[in-house]
Amino acid sequence: MGEYIKELPDVFSEFSEQRRQSFLTAMEYKKQGKPLVGAFCTYLPMELPLAAGASVVSLCSVSDETIPAAEQDLPRNLCPLIKASYGFAKTDKCPYFYFSDLVIGETTCDGKKKMYEFLSQFKPIHVMELPHTQSEQALQLWKSELYRLKAALEERFHTEITEEKLRAAVRLRNQVRRSMIEFYDTMQMDPPPMSGMDCYNVLNGAPFRFDLENLAKELTELAARLRERGSLPERKPRILLTGCPIGGVYKKVISALEQSAYVVAFENCGGAKATHELVDEDADDIYEALARRYLNIGCSCMTPNPNRMTLLRKMIEDYKIDGVVEVVLQTCLTYSVESGLIRQMVTKDLGVPYISIETDYSMADTAQLQTRLGAFTEML
Repeated sequence: MGEYIKELPDVFSEFSEQRRQSFLTAMEYKKQGKPLVGAFCTYLPMELPLAAGASVVSLCSVSDETIPAAEQDLPRNLCPLIKASYGFAKTDKCPYFYFSDLVIGETTCDGKKKMYEFLSQFKPIHVMELPHTQSEQALQLWKSELYRLKAALEERFHTEITEEKLRAAVRLRNQVRRSMIEFYDTMQMDPPPMSGMDCYNVLNGAPFRFDLENLAKELTELAARLRERGSLPERKPRILLTGCPIGGVYKKVISALEQSAYVVAFENCGGAKATHELVDEDADDIYEALARRYLNIGCSCMTPNPNRMTLLRKMIEDYKIDGVVEVVLQTCLTYSVESGLIRQMVTKDLGVPYISIETDYSMADTAQLQTRLGAFTEML
């Protein structure tokens, strides 16, 4: 008999559960003596830990379960992502944090960099000093931070990160990025081939697949199957999500929108922002190529932030977007302030309807979101 091919709903479900299930894989890694690096942000150049023989895993920060414990040490009026990150670590309820040999942070915002001081009391932390501009001078500073991370990884894991290992890691990570782009670009079909919830479940679960070659293969095959299956039967307004990382709020936000629309594009950290640009594999200076690629990420911590505007413009055109929804986590000042510039660009320059919502990890505002977002999509 031929190889059994799983039904697409089963594939989506597996990716959805990947975050929860892969802690068993992490435990097996530790039993085999393999190093594990915990990460909080897409600014981490993942090729460096990979070249050191370590796997990278995103740390828990997508639930309000441990926020009360975090608020014993941290201010209540702090971003829920930061509080959840610290709370899961403090209460030992994040297996990935528990198994991590080293946690790598970055100074994207004041709240996170101060939170790392608390984390350092019970876990080895390496903090990268991220410049908040994308100038050539900032590039050289960021490049020096990559060398500093290289030295820290070599010391921690008693290994040498050779240029050959690093270039191999770059090629493998680029392979995953290409396959990820193939997958989420299927949403350019009109109507799309799957719901936004199914699409985000895959995007959210993929980073927890530690076998990167198989992950790239799975995503490429999934994209081909989606194109072969074709579009969903009903045409609905097409929504792009932008703004803060949405891991802790995606279910209530996407569910509210998809009552009468499709979420077809994710510019947030878990979507195109983190994957749309490759590292130059053939660059003479591979460290500068890595530094340039990661510094180019269009996060609101950058001032000015033209790369976010450029990516948004392209995605609005490529995905035939009918409306843009910006998700701002409470007290995230950079995204909250920058939302005014995004609104101006989207509505005045491109003539596309836009709405900004502020939320946190609780479910208390679910009915309010359903009302506001439902009215927005029905207007489209």
